[in-house]
Amino acid sequence: MSNLKLLAQSLGLSITTVSRALDGYSDVAPATRERVLAAAQAMNYRPNPAARSLRRRKAEAVAVTLPTEPGRFGPPIFLNMLAACGQRLAEEGLDLMLLPIAGRGGEMDTYRRLLDGRRADAVIVVRTRLEDERVAFLKERGIPFVTHGRTARSDEHAFIDGDGEAGFREAAQKLASMGHRRIAHIAAPQDLTFAHLRRKGWLAALDEIGSPEALEYTAQPTEEGGYEAAQWLLGQSAPPTALLCATDSMAIGALSALKEHGFTAGRDIAVIGHDNLPSAAFTDPPLSSMEIAAPDVGRQLAEMLIARLGGRDARELQTVLPVRQVPRATHGPAN
Repeated sequence: MSNLKLLAQSLGLSITTVSRALDGYSDVAPATRERVLAAAQAMNYRPNPAARSLRRRKAEAVAVTLPTEPGRFGPPIFLNMLAACGQRLAEEGLDLMLLPIAGRGGEMDTYRRLLDGRRADAVIVVRTRLEDERVAFLKERGIPFVTHGRTARSDEHAFIDGDGEAGFREAAQKLASMGHRRIAHIAAPQDLTFAHLRRKGWLAALDEIGSPEALEYTAQPTEEGGYEAAQWLLGQSAPPTALLCATDSMAIGALSALKEHGFTAGRDIAVIGHDNLPSAAFTDPPLSSMEIAAPDVGRQLAEMLIARLGGRDARELQTVLPVRQVPRATHGPAN
């Protein structure tokens, strides 16, 4: 005999009534619900998660797809954030399901399998794009979701983001105040919203300081991409005196290229990244960076998603957080 049946018999109620009381359905009288909950606690009854999920027709899971490369699980910037997010979701009985995706080709197929199979109740979208088909798909399906990052139509969905545009503008202005005029940008692909906004901030600063040239190179937001970009920039007839990199991973790759050319970051050429990865403090020399000025972005992301699951309007859940500079040793005055 199941524990649920024993609980129902002890209360003289039907299994259906007890089940709906435990699941919080509003058609169960408050007094009955309190009686059921008290008896369940006295019996130390724990609902079977699988059976409960079937009754609710919900997976009690939140899905997030992570862009990956061979041998790597997700960009490092997301892992700590999602750990904090997962802890908060767990407090509400929701599991965070991480799905590595190698390239964009199969990502939408993954979304369809997840939702058609009812394997996820909600979704977190990371590394957003200006024109993001994932966001359009989730809106069309009516699935609760939040994004880490904005899109071209951010007014239509819930999101949390850092003000990368202001951060890169401030960083370029700081470099200019130290005498730099050839401030190059190592950019990530411009369909990615974060990359577009950070480049926009860099360009605004160049315009303000009257820089004669906008020297840039676009590559993948990885160490290899940063290395490739720095090699090209250093090979120009008038190489830059400073490199403002879209991500720390790109900046770390750029540091390697500088060493190959006999340059020391901070002394010969300034380098600044973004994300403040843990490894940034241990490069040689330690990498100057910037980061979202909030210690609990993952938890905030989870709170937003819980609110969306509760029916809160997405337009009330839109946050842009300030970005703070993290100065270390790789930026210095121009020679």
